[in-house]
Amino acid sequence: MFSFSVSGNLVDLHKQTIYPAEIKIENGKIVSILSAIDLLHSARNDGPTTPGYILPGFIDSHVHIESSMLVPSEFARLAVVHGTVSTVSDPHEIANVCGMEGVEFMIANGKTVPFKFNFGAPSCVPATVFETAGAALDATDVEKLLQRDEIKYLSEMMNFPGVLNEDPGVMKKIQAAHRLLKPVDGHAPGLRGEQAKRYISAGITTDHECFTKEEALDKLQNGMKIIIREGSAAKNFEALIGLLHDYPTQMMFCSDDKHPDSLVLGHIDQLCARAAEKGIDIFKILKAACINPVLHYKLDVGLLRQGDPADFIIVKDLEKFEVLKTYINGQLVAENGRSKIETTKSPVINNFSCHRKEIRDFELKQDNEKEIPVIEALDGQLITNKLILPSKNEGGCAVSDPARDILKIVVVNRYKDTSVAKAFIKNFGLKQGAIASTVAHDSHNIVAVGVDDESICEAVNLLIESRGGVSCVSENSMLVVPLPVAGLMSNEDGYHVAQQYSLIDKAAKEAGSTLASPFMTLSFMALLVIPHLKLSDLGLFDGDKFEFVR
Repeated sequence: MFSFSVSGNLVDLHKQTIYPAEIKIENGKIVSILSAIDLLHSARNDGPTTPGYILPGFIDSHVHIESSMLVPSEFARLAVVHGTVSTVSDPHEIANVCGMEGVEFMIANGKTVPFKFNFGAPSCVPATVFETAGAALDATDVEKLLQRDEIKYLSEMMNFPGVLNEDPGVMKKIQAAHRLLKPVDGHAPGLRGEQAKRYISAGITTDHECFTKEEALDKLQNGMKIIIREGSAAKNFEALIGLLHDYPTQMMFCSDDKHPDSLVLGHIDQLCARAAEKGIDIFKILKAACINPVLHYKLDVGLLRQGDPADFIIVKDLEKFEVLKTYINGQLVAENGRSKIETTKSPVINNFSCHRKEIRDFELKQDNEKEIPVIEALDGQLITNKLILPSKNEGGCAVSDPARDILKIVVVNRYKDTSVAKAFIKNFGLKQGAIASTVAHDSHNIVAVGVDDESICEAVNLLIESRGGVSCVSENSMLVVPLPVAGLMSNEDGYHVAQQYSLIDKAAKEAGSTLASPFMTLSFMALLVIPHLKLSDLGLFDGDKFEFVR
């Protein structure tokens, strides 16, 4: 019988108290929790003493594992170091590329490591009909997924116009989740008032897209649960964290999209530390980080009770939340900043069918237009602004104007050879070269931004040659991080991928980018369901009117 004990200061979130205790674990379950007084009375004090505070493990309540550029097993390897024992994971990125095969890949790979992945059934594949994806999941496919035990919920319903207009296909997916008693995740950036009420009344229970306190409060007061997001690009913690004071049972933490270098540095532990620094009650913080996700999604994750799975962490203190040890089902998976999960190279699946491009493919003919619509990227946000600005023309073509920080942006269909979509974008800051990515939510075509057509063409062709990845071309470098798994993930060692990514991120910034995370921001410039102006492989798109600009 596998049995051991752990002693320390137990943070009891159920009784909202902290006391010295000993936890006994047998075969992955907690069989007893004895306080110091109980131990004294029973004359038992033979368990090893462990310094620090014992907490339930942290949970990322909404994450796309694919955005870490790591397969699930490698994501877990990095995440456990920061006390994360479980995720609520939407696999719609790989589903948009590889369909059901992609979802199956994520589930199977996640099972190869001691970590609690909880996948959802992607609700919007493709996200819209205004772009080209590699696959589609209809209501029948979604219901088949929801019937599986591994699928815990219906993933974010991004098609909020479809919900408001009661689109039959959308409603079938929601009804299937309700019928199978599985929650429905939301995605409704900027939705307020009566429209928000109608969206919530359809049985949609969460939203992670709020970017103002007022919007989140509006949704909270209508019974929705709000997930505070702090990822590599979208950062809403500062705007929303104050609401945790008054709504501790209705809030959770998530990263949504987190690049590998960020994951090496921290995860949900960082949000707990920042919340504690703001003076928020420790029990409210840990409700959001540990308990609320388990209760909302009905997860098989232990909450430090007798009979629960032994999923818990030991932290040095309740201020910085430095993680000393992480246990999952009683197994020690991380200790003192080192993961005990081994790297195992996974197989590769992909869907990539376009061929090398020529410089002329990126030319944008312009007939005497003096003004053009321009996407304005916002650092730390997924939303963009729509600007109308004077264009720069050379030889009958509209071209980038680095002096005004107006650069060309293109989207190349990766699933077939066809014409390239072109537009302009502001705030990337590049002074030379180009950056490109096949991580381009949600259809994951190739998206690139650059100062000239030659650089853009070169950056795009690097990705076509590697069948996916991120690339940077400048006067001093030509770098690519290959992502052979669906053009989204590497199957290499996660720490090595993080190091590679750090180098290419540095190169993009040395080329002039002023963004905190240029590649993460780039990856959202084709996401049509986030207002206000985006570019798909089919053209420039107005996210408010839900129609093409041209």
